[in-house]
Amino acid sequence: MFGCIIETMNQDQFSEILKTTYKRQIPQSEILEEKDCGKYIRQKIEFFVDENDRIPAYILIPKNLKKKTAAIYCHHQHASDRDIGKSEVVGLAGDSNMAYAKELAEQGFITFAPDCIAFEERQNEMGGGEGNYFELAKRLIKDENLLAKALEDISLGIDYLEAREEVDSDEIGFIGHSYGGRMAIFAPAYDKRIKVSVSNCGCVNYKDSINKKIGIQLEFCVPGFTNFGDVEDVVRLAAPCPLLISATSNDKYSFGANEMFEYAKESFNDGDLELKIYEGDHIFNEEMRDYAYSFLSKYLSK
Repeated sequence: MFGCIIETMNQDQFSEILKTTYKRQIPQSEILEEKDCGKYIRQKIEFFVDENDRIPAYILIPKNLKKKTAAIYCHHQHASDRDIGKSEVVGLAGDSNMAYAKELAEQGFITFAPDCIAFEERQNEMGGGEGNYFELAKRLIKDENLLAKALEDISLGIDYLEAREEVDSDEIGFIGHSYGGRMAIFAPAYDKRIKVSVSNCGCVNYKDSINKKIGIQLEFCVPGFTNFGDVEDVVRLAAPCPLLISATSNDKYSFGANEMFEYAKESFNDGDLELKIYEGDHIFNEEMRDYAYSFLSKYLSK
């Protein structure tokens, strides 16, 4: 931990650092298109933060549902490619190993995949890395931060899911790889409606990101964060939400997974914080996904 940290971060400090203004609501939304994909129906929708900020997303709904069903928020990766976001996790673009929204829908879950700000259809006029940097910079000069915006958008997405008649609002899961893997730690600490979460290849903390020159993604540049704690403290705040930390041996974004697990495990009920380390690089292969899906299924009903 950093020498400047004086205490373990608590929930109030986490909220104070983020400076979020989110209030629970039922967002306005619109279905833009619908496609039969065999085992499920894929709808492209928009839900509205306000008239100037619309969030495009895909929602995948298994056919022949007989009751309200668990929904899983599927957060896309970064991969230094801001042209792809939601489309990759539903199997329409990019790496087929990242199509976890598609695979989970085929298993009977409702899945939800929005674009994060500055990705795919939410890029601003600048586009790419420059546009992403602008989204951070314009918030910093107003004493705001991009992580708060990303988390508020997730909560608004959960509001949208709760308003869908097909969704069991007590059965909301979360999964993500890389950028999505980091958000799978932060999101359940921020929004307690998330019942279970899977973080893949996204657990490296700020201390190691700086000392080992791994780098820090723009969305996680939050002034003052390390005055109170680090990512392992956020893991503790995610409790009691069951959390799987899925990591790999040669991935810089998985660095410190063992230490993080040991630090945080006492905050969880027995077995609800789990660590799985696989051989390999920055990947989410079939073996890893199968275990991740079984972890989600352990806590969610279909």
